[in-house]
Formats: sequence, C-alpha cells, structure tokens
Amino acid sequence: MNKYLDLIKNSYSGYWNYIKQSVLFELNWENYFYGLILISLVVWALELAFPWRKNQAVFRKDFWLDTFYMFFNFFLLNLIVLIALSNTTEQLLNDILNLVGLTVQDFQLFDINSMPYWARLLIFFVVIDFVQWFTHVTLHKYPFLWNFHKVHHSVKEMGFAAHLRYHWMEPVVYKSFKYIPLAIMGGFTAQDVAVVHFFNIVIGHLNHANIGWDYGPLKYILNNPKMHIWHHAKELPEERKRGVNFGITLSIWDYLFKTNYIPHNGRDIELGFDDEDSFPKDFIGQELYPLHKKN
Repeated sequence: MNKYLDLIKNSYSGYWNYIKQSVLFELNWENYFYGLILISLVVWALELAFPWRKNQAVFRKDFWLDTFYMFFNFFLLNLIVLIALSNTTEQLLNDILNLVGLTVQDFQLFDINSMPYWARLLIFFVVIDFVQWFTHVTLHKYPFLWNFHKVHHSVKEMGFAAHLRYHWMEPVVYKSFKYIPLAIMGGFTAQDVAVVHFFNIVIGHLNHANIGWDYGPLKYILNNPKMHIWHHAKELPEERKRGVNFGITLSIWDYLFKTNYIPHNGRDIELGFDDEDSFPKDFIGQELYPLHKKN
C-alpha cells in the first residue's frame, strides 16, 4: 500500500513541477502550455480572418466557458486526477501480471523503436487515431458513456476552444482503450508523443473553428471543419441517430466504415442534442450531470 501512496504523491509532485517548468519557459519542445496557447491564438486568428459564419461574434456563445475547459482539461485535470490514476493503474496491472510470472513486455509483438523515425511516428499516429475513432464511436453507442460525452455536444456555436470541452471521464475511457495497443507496439519517446499530440491539437482546433475548409482531396484523409460540424448536428436521420463523422484527426475511418455523412453545406445547421434543454449550462453542473442522470 505504501508503494501506491508514494506513487500517487510522486505523480502529483512530478506533474506540478512539470507545469511550473512549462510556465517558466524551462522546457523546450515538450512545453504543452505555451504550445496550446500559440496554436489557439493562430487558429483564432484564422477564424477572424476567414469566418465561415459571418454573423458569429468574435467572443461567441460560451467562448469563456470553453476557454476554461481548454486549460482545465489540458492541465488541471491531469494534476487533479489523470496522472496519479494512470500511474497507479499501470503499476497495479504490472503487479497483477507479476503474480503470474508475466510483464507488459511479454505482450509486445514488436519494438517500434527499432524502426526508422518516420515509420515509428506514422504507425504511432495511425494506430492511436484509429483507437480514438473506435472509442469515440463507443461514447455515442452506450447511453452511460453518452451522458458523459454530452458535455462536448452541448456546444451551440462552434469555435476552436470547443475542441477541448469534454467531461473528465472521457480521457479515462480514451486512455484505457489506448493502453493495450501501446503495450503491444513497445515504448515511444516523449518527443514522438509531443509531435503527434501537437499535430492532433492543430487539426482538432481547426475542426471546431469557424472556418469553412475541407482541404480539397485531403478531406478523405483528414477530418475538417465542414465534415466535423455534422458530427455536432442536432438533427440527424433516424438511421444515423447514434452519430456520424467520428474521426478525431483522420476522416478515413469514417469513409472506410461508412459512418461519413455530409449531405450539404452545414454552415448554419443547429448544433446540440435532443434533450439539451435540461442540460446544465455551467461547468459544475455539466461535470455532475452524468453522475445523477438515469441512462
């Protein structure tokens, strides 16, 4: 028990030190704090320069709520819950495997670090994106998980910061699904993770931005604003009620598995979900909603 308590304590202190180093410019390429701010400012500037919905205000509906969500979910949530939970869960799994004479490395099918850098990065990116697509589908499929995912779909006007409006339970689900494929492929360097993560943030911000882009022929590979806005559509055909366009960074999974749906230019469609009138409008209410909502 003391081992786990020490692990939790070290997780908190270690991540707190990481945040301080980030804010004080003591980190380089792995500085997610200023990386997030820079990406957000650039995409916001693109929204202002090339607005798709001309009548949408610069400070759109829930702009400041989404900004709070962005920093809370990206940094404070890790400090409060995720880092300690992730580290203790990983240690517990290792301890259970050790009881039967196994380690996580026994499940490793190949060592991705033995591959060329470009191949390692590409495989990591594609595998993780597919797992995220599958997880996203799961969040829509099961009512218990959908109640958590409603937080993200409560956005009524799209903007870059809506990308990171989500309930704290979502990263727990995503990380759980990603653990096995990562174990199978072997370890990745922190720089690998940073490169892929920053790219995903850029595409995710753009997908939610007030920009009418689809990237031309690349729309069949990359998720884009004209495609993703239909994921947030309030009204969908009966056979599509569980959701459409689940891609996180890549759109190719939706085309492969026939979950793509772009019937027309969706610039002015209404966003949300059927029972949104009873959904809380404030941060605390949205965080507590799934805990008392009957499935």
